[in-house]
Amino acid sequence: QDTRLRSVDLNHVIKLLEDSDSEDLEKEQLKTLKKVVKRFENGLPLKDLAQIIKILNLCAEKMNEQEAFTEPLCELIKLCGLPFQKKKLSDEVSYSMAVSKSIAQLGYLMRVPSSKVRIQICKCVVSFYSMELPSKLLPGYQPTSTNYKIQMAELGGLAETLILSLALVENQLTEKLWVLKALQHLSSSGVNCRLMMKAQAASRLCLYLNGVDPSGQLVFRSSEILWNLLENTSKEEVVNQLSSLECVHALKEVFVDLLMHGFQHYERQLRNDLLVFATLVAENPAAPMIESGFTKLLIVLATFTEVKIPNPLVKGLKLTFSYEDFELKKLLFNVIRVFSKDPCAVQLSLFLFVLTLQLLSENDVMPALLCYVKPNKKPGFHDWSAAQYEELQLHAIAILASVAPLLVDKYLSCQANTLLLVFLEWCIGQDPFFGQGNSFHGTGGRGNKLAQMRYSLRVLRSVVSLYDDAVILNLCDQGAISQLLDILKYAAIKSKEKEDAILLEIQSDVLFLLSAVCENDLHKKELFSYEGVDMLIPFIHMDPKKLHSGLGHNCLLFSALDCLWSCVIGCYIAEDYFLEKQGIFLLLDLLALKQKNLCNIILGILVEFCDNPKTSSHISTWQGEKDQTAANLLIQLWRQEELELEVKRDQYGRIVDMKRPIASNFQKQQEVIPMPANCPSFAIMEISENIRAKLYSLLCKLGFENLPGLSAKDFVTLVIIRHYIDFKVGEVWSELCAELREEFRPVTSDEEALKVISEISEDTGRMVAALQTEVLEGQHHQEIQEEKKTYTKIQAIHKQREMVNKSWENFLTRTSNYEALKKAKRLQEKSIGASRSKSKTQNGTVHSTDIKGLGTRIGSGRLVTVESTPPQLIGGPLAVTDLALRKPS
Repeated sequence: QDTRLRSVDLNHVIKLLEDSDSEDLEKEQLKTLKKVVKRFENGLPLKDLAQIIKILNLCAEKMNEQEAFTEPLCELIKLCGLPFQKKKLSDEVSYSMAVSKSIAQLGYLMRVPSSKVRIQICKCVVSFYSMELPSKLLPGYQPTSTNYKIQMAELGGLAETLILSLALVENQLTEKLWVLKALQHLSSSGVNCRLMMKAQAASRLCLYLNGVDPSGQLVFRSSEILWNLLENTSKEEVVNQLSSLECVHALKEVFVDLLMHGFQHYERQLRNDLLVFATLVAENPAAPMIESGFTKLLIVLATFTEVKIPNPLVKGLKLTFSYEDFELKKLLFNVIRVFSKDPCAVQLSLFLFVLTLQLLSENDVMPALLCYVKPNKKPGFHDWSAAQYEELQLHAIAILASVAPLLVDKYLSCQANTLLLVFLEWCIGQDPFFGQGNSFHGTGGRGNKLAQMRYSLRVLRSVVSLYDDAVILNLCDQGAISQLLDILKYAAIKSKEKEDAILLEIQSDVLFLLSAVCENDLHKKELFSYEGVDMLIPFIHMDPKKLHSGLGHNCLLFSALDCLWSCVIGCYIAEDYFLEKQGIFLLLDLLALKQKNLCNIILGILVEFCDNPKTSSHISTWQGEKDQTAANLLIQLWRQEELELEVKRDQYGRIVDMKRPIASNFQKQQEVIPMPANCPSFAIMEISENIRAKLYSLLCKLGFENLPGLSAKDFVTLVIIRHYIDFKVGEVWSELCAELREEFRPVTSDEEALKVISEISEDTGRMVAALQTEVLEGQHHQEIQEEKKTYTKIQAIHKQREMVNKSWENFLTRTSNYEALKKAKRLQEKSIGASRSKSKTQNGTVHSTDIKGLGTRIGSGRLVTVESTPPQLIGGPLAVTDLALRKPS
C-alpha cells in the first residue's frame, strides 16, 4: 500500500478531476483525493505545490454542486498549513514565485460558500505563525525555514485578499472572527499592513466594530489590527480612512457601550484604545466629530468629575480609581487639547471652530481645569494617589495653556489670573512639597515645585501673548510685576546651584511676561526699573560659550534683550540706571561677537537708546579686543552684511555700480513688477531684511566726524554709509521710473524730470567714488611719507653702526700701535687745551689731569678722582654749598 501511495501521479489526479461527472467517477475522484492526502500527510514538496493548488481549485469548483468534495478540500488546505518540504537549499529561492502564487490562491478560495472551508483557510494562515514540524519527514526532504511561508504570504498579497473577503463573511460571526484572527497575525508585518491599507482595511474594520458579538473578540481583534496598521503604515492614511461619518458613529457607539457596561479589566483597556483612535480622528479637521455628537460627549466626559452638573450623556456613569480609569482621565484631557488647537494650524473651518468653542464654554471646561490650580497640600480627589493627582494636575494646567487663549472672557470671569498668581506664590514659597516627577509633564519636578511653576507660567504666557488689555490690566492690578521679578530671582538663584533646561525656560517665560506687561506703559516701566535692571544685567553679561550649549541660553538671552527693549527703553529712570550699570558696554560686547541672529536686535536697542543724550558718550568710550572702537565695529558689520548680500565692490571697497551702488545681487535679479501704492517695493522691503539701515541710524547718532580708531579702509566704507539714504532714494526713483515705463509713456516734461533725478543719483555715486579715491590716495601718500621716515631712520641706524665700528677700529689701533697712541694723546691734549678758558682763575686751584707714573697705552679720559680736599679750600668758595664738608666737632 505504501508503494501505491508513493506512486500517486498528480497529473493523473488533475486529469481525473477535470473529466465529466458521473456517480462512479465521483467515487473514484474522492478515493484518489484521499490517496493524495495520505501521500502528503507529512508535508507538501515545493515542486508539487503548484499541482496541489490546481487540485484545490478543481475541488472548489466541484463543491458548488457536490458537497462531498468539502471534506477532501479541507484536508488538502490543512496540508498547506504544514511546513513545505525541500530537497535542496536553493529550492526556497527557485520556487519562490510559484509558492507565493499558490499561497495567494488560498485567499481566493475564500469565495467558496462553505463555512468549514473558510475557517480551515484561516486556520491554515494562523498556522504559518506557529509552525510545528511533523512527526515523520518525507525521505530525502527537509522542511523549509520557519519564516518562509510568512515571506511568501507577503509576496503573494494574501493579507489584501483576506481584507476583501470580509465582505463575504459580514453576516457570519464565527467566520468573521477567524478572518480577523488570521489578519491579526498577518498585520504584524509592515508589508502586509500596506497591502491591507490598499484594500481600505481601517474603514472596513471600523464599520464592523459595533456588530453583535457576545464574546467580545470582534472589538478586541479589530482594535489590535488597527494598532498594527497605525504602527506599520502612515498614520495620516489610517486616520483618513477612519474619518467617515459611518466610522465615527461606529467608534462612538462601541466606546459608549464599553464605557457604560465594560467592567472587566480587558474591556476598560479596549475602551481606552478606542479613545486613542477617536483622538487621532479628532486631529483630522475633515472628520465629522461635531456632527456625530462625539465632540460634545468627550468634552462632557472630560469634566464631569470636576464640575457637578447633571448631564444625560453621562447619567449613571461612575469611574473607579483603577489604573485604566486614570489613563482614561488623561486621555480625555488630551482630547480637550486636540479640540482647542489653533483653527489655522489644523485648517478647521471657522464655523466648526466656533461650535467647538461653544461646547468648551457651555460644558465648563475652564472651571474644571482651574480646579487643579491650587497647592498640593492635600490631593483634590482623595482616592487618587499623590503621584496620580500630581500627574493629573500638571496635565490639566498644560491643557489650560491651550484652552485659556480661546476662552478669555471665561478665563477672566473665573479669576484665573488670581488663582495662577497665588499658585505661583506657593511654588516659590517655603512650604514643604516633594514632587514625584514621574510623568511627561513632571519632568524635572522630582522633589520640587518646578514642574508646577513651569506650566503655570505657560498658561500666563499663552494668555498674555494675546496682548488683551483687560488681561494685562487684571494682572498688573494684582502686583504681577513685583511677583514676576521675585520668581525670576528665585529661578536665577536655583540656576546657580544647578542649571538645566527647565529653569532656563522658566526665566525666559518670566522675561516675556514682563515684556508684554510693561510695553508702552511708562508707569509699569518705572515699577520695573531698578530691580528689573539689576536682574537683566547678568543675563546680558552671559558667557558667549553658553549660547551653543543646547539648554536654552540662546532663547534666554533673546528674552532678556526683548525685556530690555520693552521694559527699559522709553523710561529715563530705567535707562540712566542701565547706563550706570555699564549696560551699553555689555551690549557692544555682545555685538562684537558678530552673530547674525543677535546683531539685528542689539542694533535696534542701541538706536533706541541713542535718544538718551548720555548714550553716545558710552558708545564712543567702549573698547573691545585689541582696542577696537565702536565705530570700527559698526563699519566691519556693514562690510560683513554687504558681503553676504553680494553687493558689488572693487578690491579696495569702492563703488562699482554708479546707478545702484548699494543694491544686493538678489535685488538686481528681480524683475520690474507694477505694485499698488500701498505695497512696498523691493527697495523698501530690503531695508527691513538686513541691518544696514540700523547701522546707518546708529552712526548718524554718533556723527560721521572725528570717529576714533578707523583705518583708510574704514573711511572708504564710511563714505558709503554716510550717503545710504541718498542711494536708497535713488533706488526708489529707479523702481518708479521702471514701473512707469512698463505701463505708461511719460510726457516730455516728466521724462526730463525723471532723467534729471536719475542723473542726480548717478552723480552722487560718482561723487562718493571720487571721495573714496581721494581717501585712498591720501592714505597712499601717507604710507609713502611713513616709508621715507622709516628709510631715514634706517639710514641713521646704519651710520651710527659705522661710527661705532670706526671707533672700535681706532681703539684697536691705539692698543696695538704706539705711534698711533702718541698721536691720539697729542690730539687729546690739544683738544683739552682748546676747551679751557683763556682767562685764569684768580683764587682757584688748577688740577693736573695727568697721572704721573701711569703705565697705560690708552689716552686718559675725563674721569677725575679727588682723594681729599686741600686744606686751603676749607672755608673757601665751596663752603656755602650743600656739598661743603662739615667740620668735625
